[in-house]
Amino acid sequence: MQIGHIPLANRLFVAPMAGVTDRPFRQLCKALGAGYAVSEMVTSRKDLWNSLKTSRRANHEGEPGPIAVQIAGTDAPMMAEAAVYNVERGAQIIDINMGCPAKKVCNKWAGSALMQNEALAVEIAAAVVEACAPHNVPVTLKMRTGWCQEHKNAVHLARQFEAVGIQMLTVHGRTREQGYKGHAEYDTIAAVKAAVKVPVVANGDITSPEKARDVLAATGADAIMIGRAAQGRPWIFREIGHFLATGEHLAPPLVAEVRRLLLDHLQDHYSLYGELTGVRSARKHIAWYLRALPGGEALRAHINTIEDCTTQWQAVADYLDALGQQMDRLPAATDVDADTEEQEGLAA
Repeated sequence: MQIGHIPLANRLFVAPMAGVTDRPFRQLCKALGAGYAVSEMVTSRKDLWNSLKTSRRANHEGEPGPIAVQIAGTDAPMMAEAAVYNVERGAQIIDINMGCPAKKVCNKWAGSALMQNEALAVEIAAAVVEACAPHNVPVTLKMRTGWCQEHKNAVHLARQFEAVGIQMLTVHGRTREQGYKGHAEYDTIAAVKAAVKVPVVANGDITSPEKARDVLAATGADAIMIGRAAQGRPWIFREIGHFLATGEHLAPPLVAEVRRLLLDHLQDHYSLYGELTGVRSARKHIAWYLRALPGGEALRAHINTIEDCTTQWQAVADYLDALGQQMDRLPAATDVDADTEEQEGLAA
């Protein structure tokens, strides 16, 4: 599979999630079988580009390509300028956010709110494509099925986006009105796939190898994108890849491997965020890894009281050492509840 002229390793993608898909997480997912990962969304507001938050989101040091950056905003010229800014800093693919349902984004008429204003949505897509063309950088776009149940316009917009040069479309199978509640539907994604010639990616509620197989079959999509199910379970990509290739399940990961992965992830996380922010922002990742594990809830409560990285890291190491004495492998995974919204990061 390719995005424009850029080949991808496979058709298993990591969804952009605010507060989650930073460089350490993207690199981890890629190492565990994801063929493509998109950054957290970066604002198109020029006055915020030099902020610490934006600079961290735009950090791609040592990350294997292709480097994909998602941008968000409501003004076509500003979005075009933001695209070029990120291309000049290493982005090889630009993704436009028209899928985020968060109120703080939609209240500013960005994210999935743009689907209510089709003319503006298409104007933004065209402007970003035009700005990226001289750099030979393909532009992709992520959207929802529509704003609400009564106004599903993904198919109509998909045709227009393709016409102005968008080279891949990702569709989350929910409306903005749904947020992350209820269940994703795939009929609209299938209709989008049938309506355009560019690659289409299916997103929403893909939580197991069987679900990945079924969604690909139901939609005819070229690829699948996984967000919340990868939180604390980044090896889901290799599990799905193996199942799609062989029809067989991989054994759950060894506790010793999870220990290495998590502790290395934490060190990388601390190096990006520093002591104060790092110890706090790492808590959610630790909680995701530990959910449903014996004694995991007690450790999670303890972790939330720790204020320095060294102590936090050691607490996790000690827990996993003890767990390794009880079992060789993690328990077999169960499907992540699609209605869960307790995570800090929401898929864009």
